[in-house]
Amino acid sequence: MDAGRGRSENIDPADQWVLNPETGEYELRLSNSAPQSPHSPQSPLPGPRRRAAPGADSRRTAPSADAGTAAPAAPGRQVPPPRRRRSAPEEPPGRRGRRPGGSKAKKALLWTGGTMAFVLVATAAGGYLYLKHLEGNVDTIDVGSAGASSFKKDEAFNILIIGTDKRTGAGNEGYGDKGSSGHADTTILLHVAEDRSNATALSIPRDLIVDIPECEATLEDGSKETVPGLQGVRFNRSLGESGRDPGCTMQTVKEFSGIQVDHFMMADFNAVKTLTTAVDGVTVCLERAVDDDDSHLKLPKGESTVEGEEALAFLRTRKSFGNSGDLDRIKAQQQFLGSLMRKMSSSDTLTSPTKLVKLAEAATEALTVDKAIGKVSTLKDLALELKKVPPKNITFTTVPVKDNPAEVVKATVVLNEVTAPQVFDTINNDVSFTEVKNQKKKEKAAVAARLKGTRSDASEVRVRVLNGGAPSGSAQTELTWLQTSAGVDKSENGGNADAEQARTTLEYAPDQADQARRLAEILGLSGSAMKPGESELNAQGLPTMTLILGKDFKEAGAKIDSSTAKAPDVEKSTADKVQCSG
Repeated sequence: MDAGRGRSENIDPADQWVLNPETGEYELRLSNSAPQSPHSPQSPLPGPRRRAAPGADSRRTAPSADAGTAAPAAPGRQVPPPRRRRSAPEEPPGRRGRRPGGSKAKKALLWTGGTMAFVLVATAAGGYLYLKHLEGNVDTIDVGSAGASSFKKDEAFNILIIGTDKRTGAGNEGYGDKGSSGHADTTILLHVAEDRSNATALSIPRDLIVDIPECEATLEDGSKETVPGLQGVRFNRSLGESGRDPGCTMQTVKEFSGIQVDHFMMADFNAVKTLTTAVDGVTVCLERAVDDDDSHLKLPKGESTVEGEEALAFLRTRKSFGNSGDLDRIKAQQQFLGSLMRKMSSSDTLTSPTKLVKLAEAATEALTVDKAIGKVSTLKDLALELKKVPPKNITFTTVPVKDNPAEVVKATVVLNEVTAPQVFDTINNDVSFTEVKNQKKKEKAAVAARLKGTRSDASEVRVRVLNGGAPSGSAQTELTWLQTSAGVDKSENGGNADAEQARTTLEYAPDQADQARRLAEILGLSGSAMKPGESELNAQGLPTMTLILGKDFKEAGAKIDSSTAKAPDVEKSTADKVQCSG
């Protein structure tokens, strides 16, 4: 990935915070910004600073209204002198302690599981130009129907974070597989709850044996190619091999987990090196000293600060952790990411314009995403949603696996047929792996509000039954039970729903609340499964409710109460706690 996209190689990002003499505050201005009139009330910032050519007049100039020309500075208008590269902006007199990004600029922190991304947004003048500059740094790939067509801020979402072993970037020639187009070396499925009270970062072992479905990949020239599927192979082959792109990896995850992946973010080795350097290092903890000949990591027991090459060595080390396997390396990666998240959200980072700009530049230059979130404004929205989740409720865990029974020498793993489906269902049902009091309060409030009140007779309930992920034929068997055993005579089969869903829902209009409460009582639905909205029309043209049977539907007549769903007992950690690897 070209590290110089979208910016001049001769300008240090930290030098782009300039003093606005009219407001007395420092604000962000890019060197390639379009010049603006210094007298325009819409353009309070001084024009972009330009480096003087040798022999040029040393007098400071301000840009005229015509792009590419310079005029003498306006009387009484001070233009700040050039500062040394890589230095923090000086504080204006009388305003000590204030920094750019207070009440007039908002920063959004976006952490992304296995790789990380950061978006700095200056909402003051010049912020739009900086957004477009960052947008030029980001690469995008069209994954077609493998992902969502847009990002929705009011819904739960799943992002697949992919760290590849592709040897791109200076100094990375000795890493990964020689000649590799980039396999899925480190992969984390990040699920963010609908109410933003919690999130789950689910690590997927690269040596997990899976079936890779046939997929349509986008080639470098933009053309499409259908890549045949594979059965019983390592998960990391879902990317790179035979031209498979991240869309193929997203489809592979859905194939073995049943979880629909909405978006992806992908980066190579450079992401770890540049981002850890931008925050002046990340603290890691070891239960014992490490001296690894393969990764060249050498650290003492206890806490150490790593950045750049040393941070990458920490994440690549495998033989020095636990049983020298990939699962123990995953634990170390999760602990590292929790530490990096804490560092990026610390006041030391968020109050430093130098670090913020470096993070924004480093992350966007290292990042490849799907087209649906390729605009930096969309990444900013995504970042703000992630920022709502408390670190104590961000859970790191790993897909439950066991040794591959088909191997004598154990090298790969397969899904644990007991606990893996429980983990997948937990995510699909938007259930937290941590105790979230706020979520429980909302659930109780929803139950109380929607189930409290009068109920119609079962004979007055009109409902269409649709299959939205239940076993084939479920809509008809449930309909038969409703009519013959529950007295819901005014019911009909609506066929298949437009899309599959994890939980069964009942949609109804406000004037059907009495009917909805009766049907919820019959089916055992919780208040959260009841969705007030608009009614549909049945075959007789009368308004009717819509019951969509989700994946939680087991059999006709069985109570459907997903409000009592609990997270399975699996090994996990949270982003707010310091843990040691080893």
